[in-house]
Amino acid sequence: MSEKVNIVNKVTSSDQEDPSSNENVNFEIDETVIYPHVIPEINDWPINQLSDDRDAFVQQVEDYTVQNMMTRPTEKLGEMIEKTIYLERIRIKEEPWKVDPPDEKSFWGKIRNNVISIKPEDTDVERRAVYENILRRIVGRYSEEIVGTFSKKTFLFARKFLTGFFGRLLNTAASRNFKRFYERKFQLYDRLKLTGELESVRELFKKGTVVLVPTHFSNLDSILIGYAIDSILGLPSFSYGAGLNLYNTGYTAYYMNRLGAYRIDRRKKNPIYLETLKSMSNLSIQRGTNSLFFPGGTRSRSGSLETKLKKGMLGTAVEAQRALFQKGTNEQVFIVPLVLSYNFVLEAKFMIDGHLKQTGKERFLKIKDQSLSVRSAFKFLWQLFSRSNDIHLSFGKPMDVLGNFVNNDGESFDKWGNQIDVKEYFVSEGEIKADFQREAEYTNLLSQKLVERYYEENVVLASQVVAYCAFKVFERQNKGLDIYALLRLPNDDFVFLEHDLLKSIAAIQEKLFALEKEGKIRLSYRLRFSPEKVLEEGIGRMGSFHIKDPLKYHKKTKQIVSEDFYVLYYYHNRLANYGF
Repeated sequence: MSEKVNIVNKVTSSDQEDPSSNENVNFEIDETVIYPHVIPEINDWPINQLSDDRDAFVQQVEDYTVQNMMTRPTEKLGEMIEKTIYLERIRIKEEPWKVDPPDEKSFWGKIRNNVISIKPEDTDVERRAVYENILRRIVGRYSEEIVGTFSKKTFLFARKFLTGFFGRLLNTAASRNFKRFYERKFQLYDRLKLTGELESVRELFKKGTVVLVPTHFSNLDSILIGYAIDSILGLPSFSYGAGLNLYNTGYTAYYMNRLGAYRIDRRKKNPIYLETLKSMSNLSIQRGTNSLFFPGGTRSRSGSLETKLKKGMLGTAVEAQRALFQKGTNEQVFIVPLVLSYNFVLEAKFMIDGHLKQTGKERFLKIKDQSLSVRSAFKFLWQLFSRSNDIHLSFGKPMDVLGNFVNNDGESFDKWGNQIDVKEYFVSEGEIKADFQREAEYTNLLSQKLVERYYEENVVLASQVVAYCAFKVFERQNKGLDIYALLRLPNDDFVFLEHDLLKSIAAIQEKLFALEKEGKIRLSYRLRFSPEKVLEEGIGRMGSFHIKDPLKYHKKTKQIVSEDFYVLYYYHNRLANYGF
């Protein structure tokens, strides 16, 4: 049974001091369901058990990775090692980080000397022995770096601290925004709106291993997802990837090292590192450790939902499922898409500038990514809480590793509704065996299905609709100009007629309602308002964080203008691939 906490409070519009509010109905905080933990004891959580066995797991990753790589021909082994040495020496010289081990240069120097020591007259057996020794040293180093730890004590402290910090910040912000006193204290879950297949995800935790694959827009995604699945949904902590750059600061490194995060160094593109990372993910899933990774790879620079996914980590779920079947077990791996929707994104300015520079090859000024600074994060949270800005986490329909939907009992069904046995899809010549070409195709199919689900599980917000309509109206008014020409226009040109925006909003609302009726999209309840209210709502929420407003009402002329068309374009992109 789910434990429901009654947290409904109503405040009439006359009680609000926030001029950006567009509501002429009572302000209401929806009832939030706080679920009991699926596994009450932290000691029984899979991530905790994996951490207790960390040394053995690191050795297992090393053995498994080296064993797989040693199946390659001798010449290929040599090329792979030489390429890794070359790329690592460049990394050390051009991209050194404070978190890097002090012996980096000497380690790779020794590895290079070992390769040079191989003589032309050495036999194939002798060469392979040297290569295996080198691989073990490299993979062992990478495995120790990648595999994380989990501390129950640190986790409990972080849970208590975050709950207290967010609660205090939220109530301080709310007290500034409303005149009267409330009987109930606010919590972060008042701003995190969980929708979708919540009960199904909880049930599947009892049936197998869950791999959560969210969209990625902000460095705060991991924190907010972690809080939501623990404090609201009642799920154990997931094993998740964190960029090694986050370990450059002492406090961050301390907590990341103890909260189940495995370390990903995005500077390392060499084949040995990537193989080690995938082996860790595969073996972790096989051990029943619930995993979270962003299949888009990095934060969406354009602001749009992902259309292409990185298949490396995604493929490890497919491989892990086949390996479990090979062991004679019926344990299943379930894939759950998760879509995050923000009214404003902490790093929007930095991300869209990077996207335009990358795609347009133009000379844009480089913007410093301040998303991890205390000041910017605090401002983001303050605006989130003080203006009643919700963050939506939409949990999609769970699937098996082939992309078929599963029910609460973990049974798979094809697109025609016929029940299927996933195990049969890994059988060749009467037995379950590895077929990497076949599994790569399964990964492609799963990737395509995930992209499809992202767009159907997406919760559309008023701010995104207003940004989309404003950009399209301006684009129509300047036919023949591409995005780069539009961005070069003088600031005085970014003026919008309210009539044009209202007409466009009404048209998009009609299309969104039709898609929602077909089950192909999710909509925020604020999109039920009239176009006038949606416009006011969208402008107020989109502009409540950024220094320069993507859209605003000009105080003197009463016109609608854009102070930052780049950021407006970023928020427009959220709906750009729906074909409106």
